[in-house]
Amino acid sequence: MHAGGRATSTVVRPPASSRDPPILRATLGIVTGPTTPSQQPAPSGTRLDPWFGAYAERAHGMRASEIRALFSVANRPEVVSLAGGMPYLEGLPLDQIADTMQRLVATRGATALQYGSGQGDETLRERILDVVRMEGIECHPDDVVVTTGSQQALDLVTRIFVDPGDVVVAEAPSYVGALGVFRSYQADVVHVPLDEHGLVPEALEETLARLAADGRRVKLLYTVPNFHNPAGVTLTAERRPRILEIAQRYGVLVIEDNPYGLLGFDGQTLPALRSLDEDGVLYLGSFSKTFAPGYRVGWVVAPHAVREKLVLASESAILCPSNASQLAIAAYLDTCDWKGQIKQFRELYRERRDAMIGALAEHLPSARWTVPDGGFYTWVQLPDGLDARSMLPRAVTARVAYVPGTAFYADGTGASHVRLSYCFPTPERIREGVRRLAGVVNAEQELVEIFGTNAELDPDVTDVENPSPNLA
Repeated sequence: MHAGGRATSTVVRPPASSRDPPILRATLGIVTGPTTPSQQPAPSGTRLDPWFGAYAERAHGMRASEIRALFSVANRPEVVSLAGGMPYLEGLPLDQIADTMQRLVATRGATALQYGSGQGDETLRERILDVVRMEGIECHPDDVVVTTGSQQALDLVTRIFVDPGDVVVAEAPSYVGALGVFRSYQADVVHVPLDEHGLVPEALEETLARLAADGRRVKLLYTVPNFHNPAGVTLTAERRPRILEIAQRYGVLVIEDNPYGLLGFDGQTLPALRSLDEDGVLYLGSFSKTFAPGYRVGWVVAPHAVREKLVLASESAILCPSNASQLAIAAYLDTCDWKGQIKQFRELYRERRDAMIGALAEHLPSARWTVPDGGFYTWVQLPDGLDARSMLPRAVTARVAYVPGTAFYADGTGASHVRLSYCFPTPERIREGVRRLAGVVNAEQELVEIFGTNAELDPDVTDVENPSPNLA
């Protein structure tokens, strides 16, 4: 794992390979961080965008990444996508949900279609208490702020705490959507390594001490403690109090992002960080992985003073979250066996995890990977000398897609790794996808043996700007 840093902002046009699909040769490009003074855009517009010179400075880093271009191809039905983080919704009781929604419209339609509270519907906030209680969190409905998915929750937290140049400490690797939010608010992301037991306390202590000695202002520690995206590892119970003690000692607020916490394959849940520290942790939750991402409902559990700021920030951005979505989810929680549904998801994803790990052992024994105990992803280290990003167009040509490790580092490192997801494809498709990927890896290894490396791109660039929703 590598410590993060600030990358310069350039658009790099790598040489297109004749083996790349035509759409990739037309659109491939990489975008990195804030521009340097010599690279600032001209004050005037351009032929393509007459308002180019009027954008705020932070907007000039917001461009489509290489990954977004690739997903236009990866979503084709003939491509086995091991890239996306979409839950397998065909396992839901859709007929029962349809009946519940029909009754909701018939009995509360006018309320569901009206504006609502900026903090979120009180009934739903009460139901959310039942969800977070499963991970040891005891709180009041007033402590909960409903958001448009946990992605908006992360945006709101960053908005109210981070000024340009502030430091956000994040795991290495980190969720690509979080990195995009931090970069959009012009934060400097500094990475701290993970191991098989999660975030390393000694590395966190060393990093915070170094930043303090350098006079840097660290605002947030961002962590996905359970079934990490992308690494698949879980922060052990022994490490959790140590991480919180270190953060408290250095005055750093912890963001606990926990979309996968209830999807442990053994049915056990570790105590949430928020259950161990009510004042120093902001807990982000979501129904996207355990129910339906299309409703776009998440939440933050926050201390009182922070909650008020979050509500004000949310109201200024969206006025209020969708009443229809909130009441629909509250009705689902009231009328459906949602705990039983989560148990079914655990069993379904365990089967797919097993298919993924078995296929890797059979077809890619030269690689190394994590074996997650829950969640959606495994983190694969490629054989020596391979570059996951430069290999990706050839993989898509072979009709398999993954996310290169570079997407999960603020400084664009991580090219030796790929994230593979097992949540959406069937076990048969997973095995076929890994078989295709193995063919690509073997071909790349032959190139390395001949030419020494398959890297075509500058390792100091990053893909975290504006990730596709498929990367969630």
